[in-house]
Amino acid sequence: MNKDQADFEGSCHCGTVRFRVRLADGLNTARRCNCSYCRMRGAVAVTARQEDLQIVTGEDALTLYEFNTRTARHYFCSKCGIYTHHQRRSNPTQLGINAACLSGISPFDFAEVPVNDGVNHPSDRKREGGSGILGVLRFEPTEEKDR
Repeated sequence: MNKDQADFEGSCHCGTVRFRVRLADGLNTARRCNCSYCRMRGAVAVTARQEDLQIVTGEDALTLYEFNTRTARHYFCSKCGIYTHHQRRSNPTQLGINAACLSGISPFDFAEVPVNDGVNHPSDRKREGGSGILGVLRFEPTEEKDR
């Protein structure tokens, strides 16, 4: 995996939603979040600017989910249910792209993924220093196999 690769094609599981994206800093921005929604969703997200995502097909099949402050906008395929991307609450000009939807990428390609503190979101309180990183999730394969 080339963590500096920026241009990707991607899709949901069933292929109804297909997109092209240019990531802001390649796969180097991979992270997870511990907010109530992300905990259940479990996806690794990478960063893109809004203008760098192009939905090629299936835009009409995307369904929107919002909760709490309704600032973040989470999109998923209405056919297969896979989360493809979301507009970030922390920076609404950015998108979180589901890394597992990127062609040739698996969440298990990342040996370590930082976990953001989404429970104590920076928009909810003034953060005094610190990165908002709670910890790191690690994947350590037991043997080399096709993942």
